[in-house]
Amino acid sequence: MIEPRHAAPLLALALAPLMTGIINRTKAFFAGRQGPPLLQAYFDLWKLLRKGAVYSRATTWVFRAGPMVGVATGAAALLIVPLGGEPALLAFPGDILLLAGLLALARFFIIAAALDTGSAFEGMGASREAQFSALAEPALLLSLAALARLTGGLSLSDLFRDITPAAWVENGPALALAAAALVIVFLAENARIPVDDPNTHLELTMIHEVMVLDHGGPDFAYVLYGAALKLWVLGALVIGVLVPWRGPNPWANLAAVVAGLFVLSVAVGVVESCMARLRLLRVPQLLTVAGVFAALAIILLRR
Repeated sequence: MIEPRHAAPLLALALAPLMTGIINRTKAFFAGRQGPPLLQAYFDLWKLLRKGAVYSRATTWVFRAGPMVGVATGAAALLIVPLGGEPALLAFPGDILLLAGLLALARFFIIAAALDTGSAFEGMGASREAQFSALAEPALLLSLAALARLTGGLSLSDLFRDITPAAWVENGPALALAAAALVIVFLAENARIPVDDPNTHLELTMIHEVMVLDHGGPDFAYVLYGAALKLWVLGALVIGVLVPWRGPNPWANLAAVVAGLFVLSVAVGVVESCMARLRLLRVPQLLTVAGVFAALAIILLRR
């Protein structure tokens, strides 16, 4: 019989695009519109996969590798991120650094693919992505370091297994700061408001979307699917801290985490419906705040 820890990556591969659909439907509800179907992301992926791809003669293999590396790193991250308190398929001391490295590798290839086009416009977006990632990655690592300090483990599976309601009662302020930092990183890494608007068409304010303008057909499908996997992976970290409930049934625990991810998607839609995107000059300040929150969590845990 299949175990929950084996089913978790398969569920992620199947349900990750659904998070995007939930976000879009929530935004449509707040705007008074019917909005796209809940499964629109799947329809888009299927349509793009059936199309052909057109490549500029100025591009090299780097341009083609960017989207595929994004999907591969997202799928690899699913193997080390635990769900529902169950250990991940690949759990070992130091996999925290592997997760950060996989996210950084995906970002590097997307930036390199944008630069490979030779477009100054895409180079502008790549420059912004590199600048903001230099602030988001330390905040992510410091948040995970705070959780490692609390639990005494160096594996993601150990971290999220030991984050329980009792841990919240004993170290609530520190966990709240770490969770706040993870939420900010979650929004920034996934190009969501208030850091970036995934639906914008204003050239001077685009960050992530401007880097993938030249991708089309299956390549753009890989970009969208890789982004959905990244949304799931980082969302699982947030839910792992905010939903520490652990019951005797591992399947119920897994279902609770999946439900939490869908609730998080609704929350993202609410945030994007109720607030505007920050000015570009304010984004580094927000990411710096995330790093400060994570550092304060570590300080509180050292007392």
